[in-house]
Amino acid sequence: MAKTRVYSISLGCPKNRVDAEVMLGSIPGGIALADAPEAADLVLVNTCSFIRPAVEESVETILELAEALRDLKPKPLLAVAGCLPVRYGEELRKEMPEVDFWGEPSELALWSERIGRALGLSAGDPEQARRLLSTPPGYAYLKISEGCNHACNYCTIPSIRGRLQSRPMDSLADEAADILESGVSELVLVAQDLCAYGRDLDGDVNLLALLEKLSPLPGLSWLRLMYLYPSGMTKTFLRGLQSLGPKLLPYFDIPFQHVHPEVLRAMGRPKSAGAQTVVDRVRQAFPEAAIRTAFIVGHPGETPARFQALLDFVEKNRLTHVGVFPFHPEEGTPSAALPRRISGKEKLRRRDCVMTLQREISAKILSEYVGRTMPVMVDAPHPEWPGLFVGRTWFQAPEVDGVTYVSGPGVAAGKLVMAEIVEAKDYDLTALA
Repeated sequence: MAKTRVYSISLGCPKNRVDAEVMLGSIPGGIALADAPEAADLVLVNTCSFIRPAVEESVETILELAEALRDLKPKPLLAVAGCLPVRYGEELRKEMPEVDFWGEPSELALWSERIGRALGLSAGDPEQARRLLSTPPGYAYLKISEGCNHACNYCTIPSIRGRLQSRPMDSLADEAADILESGVSELVLVAQDLCAYGRDLDGDVNLLALLEKLSPLPGLSWLRLMYLYPSGMTKTFLRGLQSLGPKLLPYFDIPFQHVHPEVLRAMGRPKSAGAQTVVDRVRQAFPEAAIRTAFIVGHPGETPARFQALLDFVEKNRLTHVGVFPFHPEEGTPSAALPRRISGKEKLRRRDCVMTLQREISAKILSEYVGRTMPVMVDAPHPEWPGLFVGRTWFQAPEVDGVTYVSGPGVAAGKLVMAEIVEAKDYDLTALA
């Protein structure tokens, strides 16, 4: 059986990327990646619809691909999967007859059979299917759960992805071992809320128990945790992380979303200690901690004084990484129906205020690393400069943080090298191995 030629685009978050990798790896008969949609038998778009800009990007991508394929004979199969079909399924099926196949995340277990049938292929053996990694050779994502039991007023995720569904620990350990055996040395754990892992399973199953199972695996150098809800950052949890040893990076991705209690109440965020208390707890347990967070500005009820409280928090705490997003009133969410709307122009102004402040903080933090020698995970060659590579230090997560440009003898994609930091920019570093 000839391999299916596939051109694939995955939009949105790393959790979506993992789904796309599972889909690619379970196409019956195996695949060969195509460089262009015109050279493919199957064009796969895994979509995101978390907020309006993501919806627009997904729709534009589908339409552009449909136009590129329109006059081809034979025409590749155009498949659209992910969050967009869940949120707008019936509407899209009517308005986009160009799409040949629609798939939803809840149908992932049936993907091999369904896409095989659409392609006219014999059904493969799901037990033999292997996820096809699409990340650089040094790291891979490990999605430990699906869905979310929280009910934040602005968020569409529970309605799209459903309630929490944690994966069994043994299954995750087997997948992690398989990934590490392929030469990957950094595992990045992802979920809607890592701290919620195991709450829907019987027995003594939680995130700490999972980490204790993963950390001794051969070949693992770095273990990174992405998306830890503030409500899960208890003293007991942090003490447990301390016991895991140096493989567990002191990198904390904690989406505060805001710091003012009235804004958080309007957002419907889970009850937790205040943002300042959480930051203090983390730094007490891990003095060297890198803290990453995200804020939403312009949510209804964010008065100028409440926005100033957010600015004051950012200035005081010198967080390593901060992302800021203007509030989008998503159809069907409670936040979209709230009064006291803030203009789009003002939301963008507030975003820019926070990011201007954070740029100065980031530049100061990074300047303090100049002259130090530290491990750098090398991701890929620089696309324009021969001999220069793009990598990351321990406090730079893939795809969302700044990078470290590194060169020198023995530097190659997938390697963890020791390098001296020789220059710092606002968000990026330059190093020599």
